[in-house]
Amino acid sequence: MTETVVPTTDDELRDYSGRAVTFEDVEAAAQRIDGFAVKTPLLRHPALDERTGATVLIKPESLQRSGSFKFRGAFNCLNLIPDEDRPKGVVACSSGNHAQGVAASAGILGVEATIVMPADAPRIKLERTRAFGAKVITYDRESEDRDQIAAALCAETGATFVHPFNDPAVIAGQGTVGLELAAQAADAGHSLDDVLACTGGGGLSSGIALALAYKTPETRFHTVEPADFDDYKRSLEAGALLSNTRKSGSICDALLSETPGEIGFSILRQLAAEGLTVTDEEVLAAVAFAFTELKLVVEPGGAAALAAILHGKLPISGKTVGLVLTGGNIDPDMLSRALSR
Repeated sequence: MTETVVPTTDDELRDYSGRAVTFEDVEAAAQRIDGFAVKTPLLRHPALDERTGATVLIKPESLQRSGSFKFRGAFNCLNLIPDEDRPKGVVACSSGNHAQGVAASAGILGVEATIVMPADAPRIKLERTRAFGAKVITYDRESEDRDQIAAALCAETGATFVHPFNDPAVIAGQGTVGLELAAQAADAGHSLDDVLACTGGGGLSSGIALALAYKTPETRFHTVEPADFDDYKRSLEAGALLSNTRKSGSICDALLSETPGEIGFSILRQLAAEGLTVTDEEVLAAVAFAFTELKLVVEPGGAAALAAILHGKLPISGKTVGLVLTGGNIDPDMLSRALSR
């Protein structure tokens, strides 16, 4: 596989110091989203503990407003847009979950939203984004550049671009997942050995890792990606940004970012432990397990971390492990495919 390497030196990382995300940013984001985002519970199920031999604590962001963790970062980011810029609207690129998070946030705040989405995005994500009131513009993943489309829209209207992961305000908002997870685990008397989260561009993962570094510094954080789309795992191992050559080809559409975000990578290269990967078949099995055993509806990309522990990607027997189910926006046909395996 051909890789694109972007050297990442300490000097280059310092270039992002003015945009660095701090723990205080995460705490401030928690205050902004309070009363709007759902404080999702921390769940434990005997079927999962018995299957893994571990104490597994599940953070089901599939129950979050708009169906995924993305609402947290989007709402925090839109809140920080100056009042004079809000009438110009916002533009975002997304395969679906960020789209819905931005659309839902924009609706609450009275801001117009235009979302650039791949034409092959799950139908339910396209429909729900429109239902939240956003204008949807579709593109072909293989032949068109969504960033160019979005840039042209912003240039034409003056709208604010809301990046799905490479934005300090978005990362801070996603970090509230880790803030809640750490507090809920402590309240239940648990000390987290490892935490796993599904990873695309790294906004959620870097935010969680940052929150855990302050709240439970002994906890090891792991990214989880689809096999053959493991740009984050390879980048962390290489100490440089690596890109995937393919833009599609996994059922985990929410995790198919081309390259890690620079800001999140600058955080995770310092705070992340071993990266993990899962196959589409393992993900389908996890979707089915979540539905039949945990009674939770989870989309493929949202089930990657669950797939990792179900299929032994990390030795966890006897440990206490937290995992994030990142989204539940699954097409009925995909759910049926998982259940009929």
